[in-house]
Amino acid sequence: MANMAQAVRMALHYAEENLGVMDIFGEDVGPPLGGVFTATQGLKNAWNSPLDERGIIGTAIGLAMAGQRPVAEIQFADYIYNTIDLLKIAGNTLWSSNGDWNLPMVVKTPVGSGIRGSIYHSHSFDATATHIPGWKIVIPSNPLDAYGLMLAACQDLNPVMYLEPKALLRVKGEERIPGEPDDDKQLSKMIDAPLGDRSAWKAQWPALQPYVVPIGQGKVVRQGDQVTVVSYGRTLPLCAKAADTLREQGVSAEVIDLRTLWPYDWELIKGSIEKTGRVLFVNEDTEVTNFGEHLMRRTVEELFYKLLAPPRLLAGKFVPGIGLADTLEMASVPQQADITEAIQKLASEQP
Repeated sequence: MANMAQAVRMALHYAEENLGVMDIFGEDVGPPLGGVFTATQGLKNAWNSPLDERGIIGTAIGLAMAGQRPVAEIQFADYIYNTIDLLKIAGNTLWSSNGDWNLPMVVKTPVGSGIRGSIYHSHSFDATATHIPGWKIVIPSNPLDAYGLMLAACQDLNPVMYLEPKALLRVKGEERIPGEPDDDKQLSKMIDAPLGDRSAWKAQWPALQPYVVPIGQGKVVRQGDQVTVVSYGRTLPLCAKAADTLREQGVSAEVIDLRTLWPYDWELIKGSIEKTGRVLFVNEDTEVTNFGEHLMRRTVEELFYKLLAPPRLLAGKFVPGIGLADTLEMASVPQQADITEAIQKLASEQP
């Protein structure tokens, strides 16, 4: 099975061959590296930009205004904050031009903890991204969704923020990408650049097929009837594992992978909460003004009389940075044990 970095790479290859993507660029995105996480390795339209995040976003805006479909990368989400005003411009262009100017651009950036990246390479961007109207925001939790969401993003007329959970980029999926060979080693030989001199290397791409995950559509990854757990990105697999563990103890948790933060699948969330009466929102962004807080507010406003217990949020600690030491990083963001305990406690709470 492909890992998430390979899935993103294959999606971008499909996009440059079939969807009109002619510029894939950012810091170290082109040869020889192909991105810090190798997610752009071997792509014919990938090129290296200067070390200038504002220049990267500004170039993407210009290309999109000229009718292109660029995919721009900010090497780590920690360095996207100095482009906020440009992201705001990209988000409001269609609105402020009275519908005359679409910006079909994708900005991809690795987010979150999990690689012991410390203060400058560990932070989330999901809540901040949702504060910028006009953008669609997606965040996959597995390789197949990463492939499908990228194909959806590359076809959308709006700017799309594609958040890659860096802790999952090397994790293999459980479902094959359409066209992916059955032999994992064969896939690696075809599309992973060798170590050493890569000057003569070219990727041998499999016969990839289209597979689109519609933006705005969530997915139930575990069925249950006692507690609803809503998550995405790095914490989603942890929620699924926690639900599996608790099922053996008689606790039935329904786990929803949101996949899209905007527009999000409220009908899916609503239907699940109406069934279970309890909901836990889980992500690793800092807990103050967290996106999960918005979902809690909407839950209370619209589903108050359906609730058997107050909605809960499990999120990252509100600290300025994430420490380098394992213990500090793990204490800063939710881990599987934290999620298991939170679900178990919520399930036992009486109305």
